[in-house]
Amino acid sequence: MTAVVIAAALLGAISWSFLEYVMHRYWGHDRRFRRTAFGVEHIRHHIEGDYFAPTWKKLLFAAGVAAGLALPVVLLGAAVGLPYLAGLLGFYGLYELVHRRLHTHAGIGWYGRYLRRHHFRHHLVDARSNFGVTSPLWDVVFGTWRRAERITVPPRLAMVWLVDRSTGQARPEHAATYVIGKGKGR
Repeated sequence: MTAVVIAAALLGAISWSFLEYVMHRYWGHDRRFRRTAFGVEHIRHHIEGDYFAPTWKKLLFAAGVAAGLALPVVLLGAAVGLPYLAGLLGFYGLYELVHRRLHTHAGIGWYGRYLRRHHFRHHLVDARSNFGVTSPLWDVVFGTWRRAERITVPPRLAMVWLVDRSTGQARPEHAATYVIGKGKGR
């Protein structure tokens, strides 16, 4: 039974990863959805960079997802359905934490630095690529992954962790990956 619970939780986490990609790609970037609540919040996040939808809206969204998944939980039974839902909602919580930290803190470890480059390529170079925030998996599967090389960050969107206050440029430890200036990065 333990293996079933673990498998259900992992399937929930993978399901969130897929939903993250699909929602971001379509609800966040497809013109047909730009006037929805998600689309409006997402476009604002791209324009302002450090703007995040209020927590109450995110909790309302998570509650809606949980309610929407109540039927599968009932159909699968509590022993499988609840771990699945816990994996999905737990990974959603992890996504929220990771996404915010990508914008507000320097990356921790090689994967944190990789995710940050991957995500900021999406924000600052080409919003038609790199939709995954916690993983590039679905970008690779659906052909939207692009290598994040040196990224040009407009001064008005430069993150606090990136800027050397004495020069106004990227801190030395980030200079190989980011440059503060005008134009698109690579």
